[in-house]
Amino acid sequence: MQKFEDPGHWDDTARHYETTAHPFTALYAEVALSRVPMGPGSAVLDVAAGTGALALAAARTGARVLATDFSPGMVAAIAAKAVPNVETAVMDGQALSLADGTFDAVFSIFGVIMFPDWRKGLAEMARVTRPGGKGVVATWEDSGAATFLLCRQVCRKLFPGRENMPMPEGVRALGSPDDFRREMIAAGYAEVAIEKVTRDFELELAALDTPDDLFGMSPDWIGLADGEQAAVIAEIRRMAGDRSILPVPSTALVAVARR
Repeated sequence: MQKFEDPGHWDDTARHYETTAHPFTALYAEVALSRVPMGPGSAVLDVAAGTGALALAAARTGARVLATDFSPGMVAAIAAKAVPNVETAVMDGQALSLADGTFDAVFSIFGVIMFPDWRKGLAEMARVTRPGGKGVVATWEDSGAATFLLCRQVCRKLFPGRENMPMPEGVRALGSPDDFRREMIAAGYAEVAIEKVTRDFELELAALDTPDDLFGMSPDWIGLADGEQAAVIAEIRRMAGDRSILPVPSTALVAVARR
């Protein structure tokens, strides 16, 4: 089992995720929300919600939001904020215990793409979207983003003869607009519009003091020997120069579709 398929891993890292990944994914969540009209009375589902970047932003529109994740730790982080119009539930996105056609809008921001059966995850999203409702999915271009992307770029430079480790299957399969559109349609959606959105991940150089916290889920990082990992960190410090923050431009694909 890969780390990202283990709910226990996400339980252990929920607090770190909330302070690092959450603000970054929120940039893309805001874009996704801006493409779907909603407001008081709208029923919204956030699948694989993490610590709630999308769910909490949707709640600010007045929508009624259900945030689900297979990690109890992630769900607890959302529930702790006690937002009145946000409900939470521990739930497997590959088998949602929800009725057909329940929600006006169903989102997954970098969640379904990590599922072992990501096609089932997309189909479940479509199943619980009401006819005429919207499904919104965000994925990365196939080189990944943020620390995944940075690690891959540096490894290519330092170790040019080495083959990169594969990204999760869902990221690879949905990493081009044409493939992404085809899979959304196969899942049960129509009128799929896909937009490229680039934002900077701001890597604080101080975080390099604990590199496993930053790169621990990167398949490229895991495959490095200790000396190679040290070389990667040294190269990143060289790239940053005198800066305390190194921006890593990261491109997402955001699909908005009708049920």
